[in-house]
Amino acid sequence: MALSAVAGAPGVGKTALVVHWAHGVRERFPDGDLYMDMQGYGPHQAVTPLSALDAFLRALDTPADRIPETLEERSALFRSLLAGKRVLVLLDNASSSPQVRPLIPATPDSFTLVTSRSALPGLVAREGAMRMTLDVLTPGESVALLSRFVGRSRIDAEPAMALRVAELCGYLPLALRVVGERASNRHHLSLEGLVGELVDERVRLDALASLEDELSDTRAVFSWSYRALVPDLQQAFRRLGLQTGSDIGVDAAAALIGCDVTTAKRQLRALVDVHLLQEVFADRYRMHDLLRSYATEQAAAEDSQGERTQTVRRLLTWYLLVADLGRCAILPHSAAVPLVPARRVEIRSAFADSTEAMRWFATERVNLLAALRQATESGHLDIAWKLAITTSGFFELRSYWLDWEDSVRAGLAAAQALGDEFGEAVSNLILADVSWRNGQLEEAADQYRQASRIAHDIPVGWIEGFASRGLGLLREEQGDATGAQGCFQAALRVFRASEHRRGEGMSLLSMGKCARASGDLTQAIAHGEAAVEIFADIDDPWTLAWGALPLAAALADAGRHDDALNHLRPALEVFRGFDDRRSEAMALLSLGDVCRDSGRLTEAHAYWSLAADLYEALGDPRHEEIRGRCGGGGPTSEGRAADS
Repeated sequence: MALSAVAGAPGVGKTALVVHWAHGVRERFPDGDLYMDMQGYGPHQAVTPLSALDAFLRALDTPADRIPETLEERSALFRSLLAGKRVLVLLDNASSSPQVRPLIPATPDSFTLVTSRSALPGLVAREGAMRMTLDVLTPGESVALLSRFVGRSRIDAEPAMALRVAELCGYLPLALRVVGERASNRHHLSLEGLVGELVDERVRLDALASLEDELSDTRAVFSWSYRALVPDLQQAFRRLGLQTGSDIGVDAAAALIGCDVTTAKRQLRALVDVHLLQEVFADRYRMHDLLRSYATEQAAAEDSQGERTQTVRRLLTWYLLVADLGRCAILPHSAAVPLVPARRVEIRSAFADSTEAMRWFATERVNLLAALRQATESGHLDIAWKLAITTSGFFELRSYWLDWEDSVRAGLAAAQALGDEFGEAVSNLILADVSWRNGQLEEAADQYRQASRIAHDIPVGWIEGFASRGLGLLREEQGDATGAQGCFQAALRVFRASEHRRGEGMSLLSMGKCARASGDLTQAIAHGEAAVEIFADIDDPWTLAWGALPLAAALADAGRHDDALNHLRPALEVFRGFDDRRSEAMALLSLGDVCRDSGRLTEAHAYWSLAADLYEALGDPRHEEIRGRCGGGGPTSEGRAADS
C-alpha cells in the first residue's frame, strides 16, 4: 500500500500543506479522492473508523442497505471497491493508528495521506508508512510569511522587530497569520509597537498557563487579536467556541450567537477576515481546535454559567426545531413530540419538500449527533430525548443503523433521568423497532410491553396502539397467527378510541394480511381497501404506497389483476420519489408477479429484471432466483413498515 503520515504540533500547517499538495496531484488519481476529518482532537467526539467507512462507502455509491454493520466487513468491502483503482484518500486530524488503519486501501494504486499531532508509530511499523514531521517555520520563513500581510517595506524598516514578532508567535503558521492579518490593518503601528503589545499580553497571560498547555505559545497572539475585536464580535467568537459539532451553518450560528441571520453573516465574515474562523464551504464555518480552546477559555472567564447555558440551549433548540420541520416534510405522520419554545431563536420556514429536508439532514447529520451528546452532557435532557425521536426517521430511512440505535438509547436514558413518562414510552417504542431490526425479538417484545404499560398509565393511546401492533408483528413473524390477530384487534380498538387514523389504517392493513394468510380474501381486500382509504385521506404518500403492496396481493389472489396493477404502479413511483430502493424492489417484484398471473409475460420479465438489478445492488441474494424466472415464482415477502 502507498501511505504517508504527516505529523506535527497543532497550528503548524499540516492540513493546509496536504490539501495544497492534494490539489496539485489530483490528476494522478482519475478515480477520485476521499477526504475525512477524523476530529481526533478538540471538544467534539472523534470520528470512529466504522462511521468514516460508512461515509466513504456511501460516497462510492454503495446502497445504504448493502453497507455491512461490522468494522471488519466494512473495511473489506471498502478495500474491494478500491481494488485496481487510483484514488487519493486523505485522513485529516487522526488521533491514533487504530483510528485510521481500517480506512487504508490495500492496493498500491491508491495513495493514503494521514495527518496527526501524533507520530503514528503503528502505521510506520506495521503498514510501512513514510512519515514526515512538520516543525514550526524557521525565523526567516516566519518573517517571509509575516511580510505577506504587513508588506515587505515594514519588514525591511525594522528587521530585528520582525524577527521578534515571529519569535513571539512561536514561529507557528496559524499564529503568524492571525497576528499578521491584525497588524496589516494598523499601518500606523510600528513593528516595535507590535512587539510591545504582544509582550505585555504574554506577561499578563503566562501566569494562567500550565506547563504543558498547548495554548501557551499562542494564547498571547490570539488574545491580542481577540481584544482588538469590537464587543459584539468578541461575544460571537466566545459563543462559537461553545458548539461541539464539526462545523456550523449561518442559521445555527445565529441561534448560538443570539442574533438574526443577517447579523450572524456579517459577524462570521468579520471573524474569517481576521483568521479567527474558516469558511470551509459556502455559508459553513469551522474554528481551528486551538482557537476553539481559546474561545472556550474566554467564555469561561467572561460569561457567567447562566449565559453559557443559555447560549448552548439556543443552539440545541435550533437543531431540535429545524429537525422537527424536516421530520414533518419527510414523515408527516411519524412520532411527534412536544417541542421547546423557540424564544429568541430564529427558525427557518418549512422545508419545500422531502428532498430538501433529506438534504438538510444529510448535511447536519454529524452536528445533530454532536448536539445530542452535548444536550446529554450539559443537562439539557428534555432536548436530548426529543432530538433523538425527531431524527429517528431520517436515520432509519437512510440506514444509519448505529446512529439510530445509539441516539434512541441516549434519548431513553435522558427521558428516564428526567422522569418524563411520555419520553420514556415513545423512546421504548422506537427502540423496540431498533431491536426488531437487529433480530433481537425478545428484547423488542420487552420494549413494546414497557412502552404499552407506560402509555396506558399516562394515557397516550397512539403509543399503546403501536406497541400492541408491534407485538402482533413479532408474533406473526414467529408463526403465531392467532396471537398476532388478537394484538392487531387490540391495537385497532385503541387507535379508534384515540382517533389516531394512521394507526387505525396500519392495524387494518395487518389484519388484512392475516385474513389473506388464512384464505379469507373477502376480508383481506376489505381491510386493505379501508386502510389505503385512510392513508389517502390523511395525505400520507409513503404509507399509502406501502399499504398498496398487501392489498394488491389480495386482489391478485382474487383474480382482480387490473385492480392490483392500478395500486402497484403509483406505489412504485412514490417509492422512487423517496429513494426507498428496497420498497421499490418489492413493488417491482409484485408487479412482475401480477403481470405473470394475468398472462402479460413480457411486462413481467421487464419488472423482474428491474427488481433483480435493485436486489443485486442491495446485496440481497434473491436477485439470482428472480433472474431465473420464466413464468414461475411465488408471492413476495414484505418487510416491516416504519410504524412510528
